[in-house]
Amino acid sequence: MYLSQMILNPCSVQVRRELARPYEMHRTLARAFPQETYHKERDADDAAGVLFRAEQDARSNQIRVLVQATVEPNWTFLQDIRDARGQPYLVRAAETKMFELNLTVGQALAFRLRANPTKRSGKHARDENGKRVGIYDEQEQLQWLQRKAEAGGFDVVRAEISRDGKIENTEAIVRANMKHDLKLLAVQFDGVLRVMDAARIVETVTRGIGSGKAFGFGLLSLARA
Repeated sequence: MYLSQMILNPCSVQVRRELARPYEMHRTLARAFPQETYHKERDADDAAGVLFRAEQDARSNQIRVLVQATVEPNWTFLQDIRDARGQPYLVRAAETKMFELNLTVGQALAFRLRANPTKRSGKHARDENGKRVGIYDEQEQLQWLQRKAEAGGFDVVRAEISRDGKIENTEAIVRANMKHDLKLLAVQFDGVLRVMDAARIVETVTRGIGSGKAFGFGLLSLARA
C-alpha cells in the first residue's frame, strides 16, 4: 500500500472550500489515480482503495491530508493548482511512501479513526431498507466502534472521542431523479487497539471502516502504542 502526506495552504480559497465540502477534496484527490482504478462517484467500487483524512491544527492552523491507496498516486498536478489570487494549493510537495503491515496477534497499537457512525432506523431498522441516521450518543458511538472492531479483527483497549456531534458536510445529491439533502456526522476516535486477527485487520485497514469514505471518513491509522 501507499501512504501520502501533504500540507495544504490555509490561505488558498480552494483549500478552504474543500475543507468545508470534503467531497470536493475527494474529487481533487481522484486526479492522482488512473481513471480505471479510482471512480469519482460515491457509490462506485474503488479499485484503488483510496482513503483520506484531513486534519487541521487549531493552534498552528496547519492543514495535513493523509491519503492511503493500493495504487501509487501521482501528485505532480497539485503543484500547479493556484486560486484566483495566485495562492498555491500546497505548502510543499506531497510525500509518498510504500508500506506493508506486518502485525501479530496480541500486538497493541495506537489508532486514529475519523468515521461516520450510523445505524438503521424506522420500521425497516433491522434490514438493509432501513434509513441510515447518525449516532449522536457517545456511548452508542463507542459501541458502534466495538462492533466494527469485532468484525475487523481487533479489540478496542481504550478509545476517546475527541470530536463529535459535528455536521461535516451538507449538500444535495440526486438518486432516482430525486434530490436529497445529505448530512454526515463526523466523529474522531483516538485510542489503543489489540490485534486479534492479523490478516483481517490488514484487510480492514485496506478497505476502511464505515460509510462516507468519499467525504474523508474511514481511514484507520495505526502506530506503535
